[in-house]
Amino acid sequence: MPPFTAREVYQQLRDAALGLRSLQRLDEQSEPGMVQVDIDGWRLSLDIDAGRLRHCLGCQSADGRIFDGGQRFGTDPVSLLSTWELAQIEQLLAAAVTD
Repeated sequence: MPPFTAREVYQQLRDAALGLRSLQRLDEQSEPGMVQVDIDGWRLSLDIDAGRLRHCLGCQSADGRIFDGGQRFGTDPVSLLSTWELAQIEQLLAAAVTD
């Protein structure tokens, strides 16, 4: 299967920020500063620093395609988020810890 673009990962994050898709935190931390989440079957590894979302380390789509964290083209899906969308995702991640 061909890899997919940062924009496709961004769309999942954006839809979660808008409440169109559910974001579920899969574990507290698999590594320091790293959080695993599921957005309707998409598995994302996110870099978090002091509650702030820094970037996407990688992603696997529901159909099994892999995103390598933008290393191929240097594009990070998190950088495509608006300020409001980023704040919404950070709130969802914080709320998932307390649930």
